[in-house]
Amino acid sequence: MRRILHVDMDAFYASVEQRDTPAFCGKPVAVGGSPDRRGVVAAASYEARASGVRSAMSMAQAVRLCPQLIVVPSNFSKYRKVSKVIFDLFRSVTPLVETISLDEAYLDVTKNTWNEPVATNVARRLKRRIFKLTGLTASAGVAPNKFLAKIASNWKKPDGLTVVPPERVEDFLRQLSVDVLWGVGPVTARKLRAKGIEKLLDVRRTSPELLQQILGNRARRILQLANGVDEQAIVPNRQAKSTSTERTYAEYLEGLEVMDIKLDDMARKVADWLVRKNRFAHTVAIKVRYGDYTTVTRSLSSQKPIRNAQAIIENARGLLRRTEADKRPVRLLGIGLHGLIDAVQEDELSVMSPMLPFRDRESIWNEDE
Repeated sequence: MRRILHVDMDAFYASVEQRDTPAFCGKPVAVGGSPDRRGVVAAASYEARASGVRSAMSMAQAVRLCPQLIVVPSNFSKYRKVSKVIFDLFRSVTPLVETISLDEAYLDVTKNTWNEPVATNVARRLKRRIFKLTGLTASAGVAPNKFLAKIASNWKKPDGLTVVPPERVEDFLRQLSVDVLWGVGPVTARKLRAKGIEKLLDVRRTSPELLQQILGNRARRILQLANGVDEQAIVPNRQAKSTSTERTYAEYLEGLEVMDIKLDDMARKVADWLVRKNRFAHTVAIKVRYGDYTTVTRSLSSQKPIRNAQAIIENARGLLRRTEADKRPVRLLGIGLHGLIDAVQEDELSVMSPMLPFRDRESIWNEDE
């Protein structure tokens, strides 16, 4: 039986700022852009969250919810340095570390350098060591697989430790709603609830035909998760499966021509990244956030991967015209490439043609599917 940990730092960016400025401790802190320039919250301390402040919220709205909010500009150079200390610790315990972000990782501690057979003890020791090295708290989940460990780490935040041993998996699953399922966003959750499917137990009791009708090709995978089955291995040094860039603008964008120019610049940026990494993409996606903070995504996929900048530009422009960007002010634009693969023989690809046979896909930004 595998012993999997999911470790997630608590309000990481905001906690680093509170640590480095003692006057911020115990006060509501938000890291991100200025409220006067349409900034967005990148992270919020737990004190700020108590007033309703959340990541990805406009900083202006955050200040309205919490007038005493301390707004701190992002300092990713500092956050990366702290992250390196944490991940060096992880890798000193096991080589099987899968990085999710600067502040989050999976660890397979079935075998570990501490020769500790009890995963719970490994988690406790890691949490203590993280605090000693960084002055920051982390929450951890311990379970037989990644899916359950991820849910467990969020169970008792902040500074939590939740253990789901094999004999308690069924009891744990009985408590969970469909919202925890990977691949189920707000839209799909509403569809499931409309059919009376509220809990993971309900998913398991539902006919395969109805699940297929609601979930499409995700039905089999989601049914496995609802049964607590997740055989995904920990992937050390995992290569990115996507790359994206986005920008929030101080002034609303109006007019497709203006937005085309912005998207073109982003497309060239992600295309350059593909070239540097010697990779190709199967899917082009855009993200648009309107002035009222409604966010939509559009994506197109092809069996033949691309990395040509002009191909990305043409498809991004086409996707933009499938939104209401020509009718509504836009405050954020983003472009992403997904389904990344390593370079293969050029004669197997049609990488120079900007007009590829793309097909629609669901949102891959997981905003709302």
